Amino acid sequence: MEMLRLVETLGSHPFVRGLPPHHIEKLAGLAAEVRYQDEQVIFRQGDVSNLFCLVISGKIGIEVNAPGRTFRIQTIGEGEVFGWSSVLGGRDKQFQARALGTVRGLAFDGNRLREACEGDCSLGYAIMNRLLRVVADRLQALRLQLIDVYTPPGAKQA
Repeated sequence: MEMLRLVETLGSHPFVRGLPPHHIEKLAGLAAEVRYQDEQVIFRQGDVSNLFCLVISGKIGIEVNAPGRTFRIQTIGEGEVFGWSSVLGGRDKQFQARALGTVRGLAFDGNRLREACEGDCSLGYAIMNRLLRVVADRLQALRLQLIDVYTPPGAKQA
């Protein structure tokens, strides 16, 4: 993807939207276009992965593994992100990510993104603030899934 188109695509993504142009240009220098095929597991829960990705098109299943079963806790799509733990550095993946159909995204090496954030405090604050919202959304999705799974059938309301 040519740099001008990359800056344009990145700047229109909701995760990045509103950042100053110089931050978007810095992020564009760190981004790489990626594609995933239907049912491709991008990373597994517990994996060490440096992938942080903005979804440009397609859908991703965010999943949690439990003994003998995998729960899809959230389906994300265009305008959303996955792989947030990569930006924290040295962290195992908290969830599993699976492509649901063809997916196109912009990927960042979490270590390089974290270094850029550490080198520019205003960029770091903006990225970490946005990441915290992603983490909160994932926790809420997991909470709702747990309520659904563990609520006795007779207690569920229509």
